[in-house]
Amino acid sequence: MMRFGGTITLNGLVVYIAYNLEKVLLGRYWGADVVGIYGRAYQLSNIPTENLNSSIGGVAFSALSRLQEDPQRLKSYFLKGYSLVLALTLPITILSALFANDTILVFLGPKWREAIPIFRLLAPTILIFAMINPFAWFLFAIVKVGRSLKLALVIAPIVIAGYLIGLPYGPKGVALGYSTAMALWVVPHILWCVRGTVISFREILRTLSQPLISGIVAAVVPDSLQVFYGHSLSPLLRLLIGSTLFVGVYLGMLLHVMGQKTFYLDLLRGLTSRASVKDDVLVPV
Repeated sequence: MMRFGGTITLNGLVVYIAYNLEKVLLGRYWGADVVGIYGRAYQLSNIPTENLNSSIGGVAFSALSRLQEDPQRLKSYFLKGYSLVLALTLPITILSALFANDTILVFLGPKWREAIPIFRLLAPTILIFAMINPFAWFLFAIVKVGRSLKLALVIAPIVIAGYLIGLPYGPKGVALGYSTAMALWVVPHILWCVRGTVISFREILRTLSQPLISGIVAAVVPDSLQVFYGHSLSPLLRLLIGSTLFVGVYLGMLLHVMGQKTFYLDLLRGLTSRASVKDDVLVPV
C-alpha cells in the first residue's frame, strides 16, 4: 500500500509541476498581468475536462479495480466509460474553441479580450487531456502505477520544452508550444498505456473517432452560418444559437450517422436501473 500510494503521490507531483510551470515562467519573464490573463483562459478552458475526469475517475477506478481478474469485462467497462467521457468533453471543448470570442465576452467580459487567442490556442491541449486522462483510471486499476509514473516523467520534459520554445513570444507562444507538445505526444501516450493490456490501440481509435468526427462535422455548421447572423447579434445570442446548432448536429452525427444511439440508450438504462435498485434498497417501504 505504501508503494502504491507513494507512486501515485509522486506521479501527481510530477504532473502538477509539469502542467503549471508555464505560469511560473510567464510570471518571471512577462509579469503578473500576463499570468492573470493566461491563467484565466486556461482555467475556463479546462473546467469541463477537469470536473468530469475528477468526478468520474474515482468511481471508475473503484469499478475497474474489482474487475482485474475478468479481462473482458474490464475492457468493456473501461471502453464504455471512456466513450461516455469523450462524448461529453470533446464537444464542449470544440464548442469553446469555435466560440472563443463569445465565450470570453459572455463569461468574463470585454476587459478580458486579450485572453481570447490564448483560450483558442489552448483548446488542442484540453482536447488531448480529455483523450489521455482516463487512462490513469485504467493503469491504477490494473496496478500499473509504475508505468503511469514513467509516462509522467516523459511528458514533463516534453511540455516544459514546449513552454520554453514559446516563452520568447509571450502567452500566445507558450499556449501554442503547450498544444504542439501535447499533439506530438498523444499517440505515443495512448500506445504506451495500452501496451500489453487487454485493450488494443485499434479499439481506442474506434472509440475516440466517433465523438471526434461528430464534433468536427458539427463545428462546420454554426461556423458557416455565423456569416449570416454573426454581426447583427449580441455575443450571448450568438453563443446560444451557435451552441444549439452545434449540439443538434453533434447528437445527430453521433447517435444516428455513427450508429451510437443504441449504445448510449443501453448505457443510460443501465445507469438508471442501478440507481433505482439502490433507491429501493436504501429507502424502506
